[in-house]
Amino acid sequence: MNAALRNKVVVVIGATSGIGLAAAKAILAAGGKVVGVGKDDATGKKAAAALGAEAEILTADASDPATAELAVSTAVETFGRFDALYHVAGGSARTYGDGPLHELTDEGVDFAINLNLKSVLYSNRAAVGMFLRQKTGGAVLNLGSVLAEEPSPGYIATHAYAAAKSAVVGLTRSAAAYYARKNIRFNALAPGLTDTPMASRALTDPQIVSFVKCKQPLDGGRIGTPEDLAAAAVFLLSDASKFITGQVLAVDGGWSVADCGPGLFG
Repeated sequence: MNAALRNKVVVVIGATSGIGLAAAKAILAAGGKVVGVGKDDATGKKAAAALGAEAEILTADASDPATAELAVSTAVETFGRFDALYHVAGGSARTYGDGPLHELTDEGVDFAINLNLKSVLYSNRAAVGMFLRQKTGGAVLNLGSVLAEEPSPGYIATHAYAAAKSAVVGLTRSAAAYYARKNIRFNALAPGLTDTPMASRALTDPQIVSFVKCKQPLDGGRIGTPEDLAAAAVFLLSDASKFITGQVLAVDGGWSVADCGPGLFG
């Protein structure tokens, strides 16, 4: 068994579906314990059943400042320690009015920023507070997006979402610099288009699926899976990455380096 996280306790914000649930399973498989947060009670119950006794699932809203504080304190009360945070929770604000700037609504801005940036600030703050009180180091991993650096104007033009994810990178790097002397590490993952509930529109659009074949050319040109990110998450949460901080790792099937122009390989 991979024991990279043996006896480590990890809080996963957004642990009950998609990328977060796959990460929680991988953390448990690596010997860790999980306190997970999900917004929906029914989904949380399913996740709790799937994860078993080494996971504690809370139903709460990640954009509520009290949620991360509760999750971190639960980790200490339930499992006796807190070692790492993985913030996954986020999502599209398209149905609330996110889009290109000239179409962007006030509601779209508020929803995108609350869900994708404020929630990260709250969880990272809670994690650092506990690490400092414990006088221990620790690891924080935030979920960004390849769209922060490599936009797709023709297919995914949600500018408030992109702005929030770009800010997550700024937060991650700034916090990494500030807290390095306390041995608190901050890193981020930047997924490409991944098969999650958020991506349901894209997954059913033949044009986007065709675009992904050239934009994410690895492994036959496919949409990513939550499991594609899980091993990277375990690595960056574990002591195997103890000399790494302030980095953004793209897990994107080649999106950030791919050229969809003509002429490649004939």
